[in-house]
Amino acid sequence: MQLLFRYGFLALQDIPLALKDWQYLLLVLSTVLIAAAGYVINDIMDQETDYDNKPNNVIIGKSISEESAYYMYFGLTISGVLIGYYLSDYVNKTSFFGLFIIISVLLYLYATSFKRIAVVGNLIVALILGLSVIIIGFFDIIPYLSYVSFDQKVNMQTLLGIILDYAIFAFIINFIREIIKDLEDIDGDYNQGMNTLPIAIGKERTAKIVTVLCVIATAILFWYVNNNLMNSKLYIATIYSLLFVISPMIFVTVKTWSAKSKKDFKLLSNVLKAIIFFGVISILIISLNIKYNVKG
Repeated sequence: MQLLFRYGFLALQDIPLALKDWQYLLLVLSTVLIAAAGYVINDIMDQETDYDNKPNNVIIGKSISEESAYYMYFGLTISGVLIGYYLSDYVNKTSFFGLFIIISVLLYLYATSFKRIAVVGNLIVALILGLSVIIIGFFDIIPYLSYVSFDQKVNMQTLLGIILDYAIFAFIINFIREIIKDLEDIDGDYNQGMNTLPIAIGKERTAKIVTVLCVIATAILFWYVNNNLMNSKLYIATIYSLLFVISPMIFVTVKTWSAKSKKDFKLLSNVLKAIIFFGVISILIISLNIKYNVKG
């Protein structure tokens, strides 16, 4: 996602970028390391739950000892945060270093406590995904805003707005997906004393709430595509978004209303994952549509 935003979007714009290519790769590496650490600590804390929900995918306690997993967690986290400190210092925005600390702490708190609280855990995971998009603008655009002409500044602020739009999209879709994953894993979560939304209010009520959220998300997406793509005559990007983002969202909306089995919720989770993927790809489609159909 971060590579696509850099080389399929920002690099195609007529603006200066704060990070050199190898430094941007460090930003991507830092994100991957901290995310990997989050998965490790989550797997450590979820050993018993995973034996119930997905026994064939358990790694901690089988292939890797718990002690080794902790060493891995600390090594990944420290490496990712140190890279973040270097990049923050390079762009003369040392306060940005706090982003890496905040994300690391949120991942730890999610794995150890917040995931057991209805909705709170879902919000945190969705927020972290959104931050992984926003951080692109923090490090590649914001450091140069004070050193460019007024016209360039306006253009760069517009690009920041687009990045924020995608961050909100990632947040909303992933929030919905996290609740659906709770529906899928309800049995194992209940056995481990967790208080997810489906456990708190029941599967049927949760499914209805998710349906409403899907309706709202689909309406927002349709409004966004109509106002920003269709009205700008970006027809290829519009068709792409309708086929690969909005249509699957409509399917999820309809299917969620009647979904009952673990298999149903697994399918919905995978479709939402695909929507996030194709949603990210859309930034490249939009960039190429602008370059060859409007500017060309």
